[in-house]
Amino acid sequence: MKDVVVALIHFSQYAVIGYFLVLNTVYLVLLALAGRTIPHLARRRRLTGVDDLATSPLTPPVSIVTAAYNEEPTIVESVRAMLALRYPRHEVVVVDDGSRDNTFERLKEAFGLVPLERVAPGEIRSREAAQSVHVSTHSVPLTVVRKHNSGRADSLNVGIDLAAHPLVCMVDADSLLDEDALLTIAQPFVADPLRVVAAGGVIRPVNDSVVRHGQVIEPRIPTRWLPRIQVVEYLRAFLMGRTGWSRLHGLLIISGAFGLYRRDVLVEVGGMDADSIGEDFELVVRMHRHLRDQRRPYRIVFAPEPVCWTEVPDARTVLAKQRRRWHRGLYETLRRHHRMLLRPRYGVIGMVAYPYFVLFELLAPLIEVCGIVVVAVGFALGIIAPPMALLFVLAAFGYAVLISLLALLLDELGLHRYRRLGDLGAVAAAAVLENLGYRQLTAVWRLQGWWASLRNGKPEWGEMTRVGFATPTPLDHGSHATIPETSETGH
Repeated sequence: MKDVVVALIHFSQYAVIGYFLVLNTVYLVLLALAGRTIPHLARRRRLTGVDDLATSPLTPPVSIVTAAYNEEPTIVESVRAMLALRYPRHEVVVVDDGSRDNTFERLKEAFGLVPLERVAPGEIRSREAAQSVHVSTHSVPLTVVRKHNSGRADSLNVGIDLAAHPLVCMVDADSLLDEDALLTIAQPFVADPLRVVAAGGVIRPVNDSVVRHGQVIEPRIPTRWLPRIQVVEYLRAFLMGRTGWSRLHGLLIISGAFGLYRRDVLVEVGGMDADSIGEDFELVVRMHRHLRDQRRPYRIVFAPEPVCWTEVPDARTVLAKQRRRWHRGLYETLRRHHRMLLRPRYGVIGMVAYPYFVLFELLAPLIEVCGIVVVAVGFALGIIAPPMALLFVLAAFGYAVLISLLALLLDELGLHRYRRLGDLGAVAAAAVLENLGYRQLTAVWRLQGWWASLRNGKPEWGEMTRVGFATPTPLDHGSHATIPETSETGH
């Protein structure tokens, strides 16, 4: 029996080390692909034709749709930022998902809302129909819909159904867009209008950045370490992962915080799935499946330049619930569309991207936790020699730190968002600290979310605390008054 245990531990150590070497090498390949894209975009930033799009009558109009649930601290500033975006013609549709705070009252006061009789086309079904529709008397293209609470996805479906324009941009109500973000993310649709059906943009944490009139005028690294580490995660996920997958034509995720879609395709696939806990991921996978099944030429792309700024959790309990929910959504979507796995008819999606998400996203926390346990037990019992334990640490964590630092370097060379030297040092430190407890905790949380799905447990939506966007002057180092908000619908 002892020999079996020793053999099992030896096999496990080699398997886990090999897994992390392959995983981080895949990350390195994606980073290399991103490295061919981002500097090129940075060099031709002034020649991209954004100014022409801003004045051209041929630029397709956009409906910005956002679902709001208890967003009182940020909703007015966020809507003002959406209305102020530089774009020839766009409207903002806010769906108030049965808020229990003063979200609607704040909007009514700020924009002079009045009720309007308007019949929805009924092209996309929703569980809860609009109770009332309101428009602004301030000569701004704003529509606010009130309805009973039924969740973010169902609320977005109501907004998409009421959207008047051929492109629909879904944005979270607690997010801010760069002034030219809509123009930049619309460029692929203008360049290739027949094939591009969806595009995603970069999400960055806004915590402790300087915000004025709905615009981030001085991006900053958060003062607390928990949000700082999330800056590293977002850099790695968006600049490396999604840029790389977009180059491979294998993009499976567009963040719900900022994505642009062709409305006709959204109608074809039935809009968001209100039963899915990972509705944004599920929507993109379903679009791939639908269009591949019809053998239609299409593109789903990622643009690394337009930026959406959003608050990230600065409390461990909130972050834990977020990560459990994300991993549960990942598992349920992969399970729902499992017939795409290793099917040649789905091209890069079925043969490369889908297997990657199963092996290196879904299984990663399980293998990481098991690997740590196996190596720790084997080392304590003298079965695993110190050099092998060191190799595990280097493969699992050292390689990951290198990837994170390279992603930071790519961001600095290509986009240069953070201009203070201290901010760059803080992100670099966070890339190292991420592996000293944070990464292991998130792996456990993700496993808990997976387990909850396996036993059909009730989803956790969490409680997010908003501090608002009215950041003090640069001398005030970001001390805010905290306004609690309970989200029961996942916004």
